[in-house]
Amino acid sequence: MTERAAVKAALKTQAVETPSWAYGNSGTRFKVFAQQGVARTPQEKLDDAAKVHEFTGVAPTVALHIPWDEVDDYAALARHAEDRGLRLGAINSNTFQDDDYRLGSVCHPDAAVRRKAVDHLLECVDIMDATGSKDLKLWFADGTNYPGQDDIRARQDRLAEALAEVYGRLGDDQRMLLEYKLFEPAFYTTDVPDWGTAYAHCLKLGPKARVVVDTGHHAPGTNIEFIVATLLREGRLGGFDFNSRFYADDDLMVGAADPFQLFRIMYEVVRGGGLSGDVAFMLDQCHNVESKIPAIVRSVMNVQEATAKALLVDRDALAAAQREGDVLGANAVLMDAFSTDVRPLLREVREEMGLDPDPLAAYARSGWAEKIVAERVGGEQAGWGA
Repeated sequence: MTERAAVKAALKTQAVETPSWAYGNSGTRFKVFAQQGVARTPQEKLDDAAKVHEFTGVAPTVALHIPWDEVDDYAALARHAEDRGLRLGAINSNTFQDDDYRLGSVCHPDAAVRRKAVDHLLECVDIMDATGSKDLKLWFADGTNYPGQDDIRARQDRLAEALAEVYGRLGDDQRMLLEYKLFEPAFYTTDVPDWGTAYAHCLKLGPKARVVVDTGHHAPGTNIEFIVATLLREGRLGGFDFNSRFYADDDLMVGAADPFQLFRIMYEVVRGGGLSGDVAFMLDQCHNVESKIPAIVRSVMNVQEATAKALLVDRDALAAAQREGDVLGANAVLMDAFSTDVRPLLREVREEMGLDPDPLAAYARSGWAEKIVAERVGGEQAGWGA
């Protein structure tokens, strides 16, 4: 197989999970901006996600968020997805939108609140059983705002106890993916603030516990590709949440702020075998001022372009330059790949997959946007927090 054929083969097998919440209304802390035709139910979110997969060919799974996507019959929801060529992906828990969680959830000083939070996480595993989902995604808003507010070490003990109980409930083919975030909403201490804390808890739990890296969850200047490389080396990178940011956790379209960073990250993914492994790649974005479905399609395309460039890195030439200590030569190998216009290559890939070479144009011609605006009248639109 030629190098070009190998690159195309890898791109055809790539999968990017889309999040159900991206198909609903979202906004800033000050305002949620409603758009016409936005999904009103989990089923309509899946209908929209099916269009993204139809035109990109690489978005076959959809992550759910509980209780935002709560339904009476999760097996029926899974069948709804299958009927549209999709599967249900990670089940995301929510322990941050209840009044009881003002001082935390699984780390709360009150045992009754901790019990409530853990019971919700166990419920999410029940939902996984019903949907066939393999991954439980955990992100905790737990933390403190003031020195002395709570016992930092005790909160870690409470976290470990909660994680251990939920881990013990997982099936043989299910995983726990633990996400971290530097700050927000807690501003003094965050209980899972960095990859080291998440990694330490996962190591203690066992092999079914993995770390999730979110592009927006780091201090400015953090070398995210180093974290990705290290976790891949240790076999503990469970998932990667794609988005982009200028300041903090902006949740903008992936590649919008720093496409070179996205390329560097994807090179380490390729280098570490992450494309062919069990790493779950998901968009985790909010589309506040742009149309939602086209924004998600564009985001998938951005991931594809960064991946194509990463696959085009001449690894033999790079290794040779590194052995020889040729600093500029080694950097030039990476820069040559990053500077390559991969759009013609991706058009070929799509045509060979039986897709339109221009997914955005194909979606615009499909009439789906006009159809949902006309049909989705009445009811309550899905939105952030619902």
